[in-house]
Amino acid sequence: MLARLMIVVLIAIPDLAGGADLVAEEYQVKGAFLLNFTKFVDWPPQAFQGPGEPIAICILGRNPFGLGLDRAAQGVVVANRTVSVRQVSDEQQAGQCQIVFMGASERKHWRAWLEALRGRSVVTVGESDGFLANGGVVNFKLEGDRVRIEISTAAADLAGLHISAKLLNLAQSERR
Repeated sequence: MLARLMIVVLIAIPDLAGGADLVAEEYQVKGAFLLNFTKFVDWPPQAFQGPGEPIAICILGRNPFGLGLDRAAQGVVVANRTVSVRQVSDEQQAGQCQIVFMGASERKHWRAWLEALRGRSVVTVGESDGFLANGGVVNFKLEGDRVRIEISTAAADLAGLHISAKLLNLAQSERR
């Protein structure tokens, strides 16, 4: 019996490792999207405290990206602004960011966070069903092994954001 259990565990380990690799790859792709959003979104001047302020990508709640997103953002400059990545813990801090990622692990909080950020020039990004319907701007969606994006142009308009046609063409856009 113990030998059978060991065989089952040994057979399952590669699957678990493969699953972990898939999750890591998924968040590498999502991180790349977050970085690229900085190139395809125009924020109004009031979204920044000054001309030298960086474009801040913020992670609200648990960080599924590890250090990968921080490393990828190092040295990135968009429209004469550096790109920074930081962890935030509440909607007040998130309101000082240009992009805010709210992961699936934070699903029970994102409705309140979206409400608090409504009308601010923040690209709110989620990865849960119903995120756009509740006021989010961008939602990541898995289709098989591919990461897709959905965009609510109405939420972007409300936030005073201009999203490039190139990004809109890549996304599944919703007018809400």
